[in-house]
Amino acid sequence: MRFLADENFPGDAVSALRAAGHDVSSVSERSPGARDVDVLVMAETELRILLTFDKDFGELAWNAGLPASCGIMLFRMPTPPAASIEEALLARIEERSDWAGHFSVIETGRVRMRSLRPA
Repeated sequence: MRFLADENFPGDAVSALRAAGHDVSSVSERSPGARDVDVLVMAETELRILLTFDKDFGELAWNAGLPASCGIMLFRMPTPPAASIEEALLARIEERSDWAGHFSVIETGRVRMRSLRPA
């Protein structure tokens, strides 16, 4: 899968996703300090699923009209301990393969998904 890791997404988790064969671009590496709207444009332009802990992307997602090949994964769970953060986040991401086209909220013990575009 193709992901865009927001600045608040842990670097160790980015490395773990890459090691697992995912195509991951990182805002921290390429455009630190980018505004949320610019991050969303990057995800849309590059057809990537945004990985973030930032709740502000919820409203932006509905206003942006993202294509079905994009998506947003909002993690609303306690940050796992540093020693295991990459495994914990990688496991949650790899639980499913249908993240594209959805605004997904990942919480401890459940995932809520809404289609970004009306069916």
